[in-house]
Amino acid sequence: MEKKHLCAALLLWAITCSALPASSGDLLRIGLKKHRLDVNSIKAARVAKLQDRYGKHVNGIEKKSSDSDIDIVPLKNYLDAQYYGEIGIGSPPQKFKVIFDTGSSNLWVPSSKCYFSIACWIHSKYKASKSSTYTRDGESCSIRYGTGSISGHFSMDNVQVGDLVVKDQVFIEATREPSITFIVAKFDGILGLGFQEISVGNTTPVWYNMVGQGLVKESVFSFWFNRDANAKEGGELVFGGVDPKHFKGNHTYVPLTQKGYWQFNMGDFLIGNTSTGYCAGGCAAIVDSGTSLLAGPTTIVTQINHAIGAEGIVSMECKTIVSQYGEMIWDLLVSGVRPDQVCSQAGLCFVDGAQHVSSNIRTVVERETEGSSVGEAPLCTACEMAVVWMQNQLKQAGTKEKVLEYVNQLCEKIPSPMGESTIDCNSISSMPDISFTIKDKAFVLTPEQYILKTGEGIATICVSGFAALDVPPPRGPLWILGDVFMGPYHTVFDYGKSQVGFAEAA
Repeated sequence: MEKKHLCAALLLWAITCSALPASSGDLLRIGLKKHRLDVNSIKAARVAKLQDRYGKHVNGIEKKSSDSDIDIVPLKNYLDAQYYGEIGIGSPPQKFKVIFDTGSSNLWVPSSKCYFSIACWIHSKYKASKSSTYTRDGESCSIRYGTGSISGHFSMDNVQVGDLVVKDQVFIEATREPSITFIVAKFDGILGLGFQEISVGNTTPVWYNMVGQGLVKESVFSFWFNRDANAKEGGELVFGGVDPKHFKGNHTYVPLTQKGYWQFNMGDFLIGNTSTGYCAGGCAAIVDSGTSLLAGPTTIVTQINHAIGAEGIVSMECKTIVSQYGEMIWDLLVSGVRPDQVCSQAGLCFVDGAQHVSSNIRTVVERETEGSSVGEAPLCTACEMAVVWMQNQLKQAGTKEKVLEYVNQLCEKIPSPMGESTIDCNSISSMPDISFTIKDKAFVLTPEQYILKTGEGIATICVSGFAALDVPPPRGPLWILGDVFMGPYHTVFDYGKSQVGFAEAA
């Protein structure tokens, strides 16, 4: 009998241990899940969103008119982010999947009071009435991103990160999420790991409170991304230090030049062994875990595209429409839906008043006031072209199969603009290495590392991980180093010493 009780106790202990977050010593480990890239994810990585954040709004918070008390901070389109983890808010903790984002500083999740946004219906929502540690704040706020805003109000509650509990954390309950971006997102909200200087309402970020409340031994956190597309685990975010198993050799540390974002100065940029010369005198760089891409000056990205034989992405988006939405568009047309309403009913465009508008298109005035950046060919535009082509074929009594084949052939004839770029997957082995110079050391990316793949087999599409972003002096020229860079290079964010460090990922 005693042996039976002992075995039961050991089994219970093993189950309990396996259910706890992984940690060792003074390190807190957060397992990251990886959302497999698809064409829509790549499409959503619009440079316009980066321009909105790092161009016009590079100084952080922007106040609305004097009669409003709402703070606005730029927020990129997070649909392109691959890696997310789980946190809990309240007592007992309510679980949410969040992007851990070093490019913003607020924590926000959908609110149970979000009644009129589709995104809130299909994601976990925070219920204040279910938490015994909730404290009402109620101040209105709004977080801006490229095609709209997420609005809501501040609240205060305990936040569980792994097995640590941050007490009295101010966060945002989002009561409106009007964009399609968050409808298709695989995560519920965002946990910002940037500096308080860019925090909406100047609220204290979660990371600051983790340090201030003595929950971590060192004021350091580090990212390890698992770039193996077939791996079950996406990687780990470690609070309180670094895990030696996550990297090889030593880190190269470089001091921060401006708080707000994790920004530093980098040196020359090489294609193969040839210097582009553009950043030989120095360029600013920001490490941003919330984006998949590498974004930099058009002058350099154009040279990269030439070297790797990249083509504009608009034909790829057109083919996406045919393969993923072709039959839906056909059925809507056959059922009598007006052609100018088909794309909105398919969820690819939205209606702004009496005008049919792409969910990614901004006005010319907005683009000109924000500066120029290349690459804006939304699925909405491709859908509208496909509708016209299909409508004409319907008038000629073409069959569905032949019409879809015909439209797919037309996609290949669309002139390719400068922007996100597709490449021939079979040519990857012949492409040059790309090198960033950080503190006189070359950080090399191989073609296999800077090319993004989506689909399988004959449906595989390869897309350049580089996009153009032009930020004028004194803030620019500017590079955004996203997951494409952080995957090959383990990244340390040293809050205490105001520096970032990079080492080859294990």
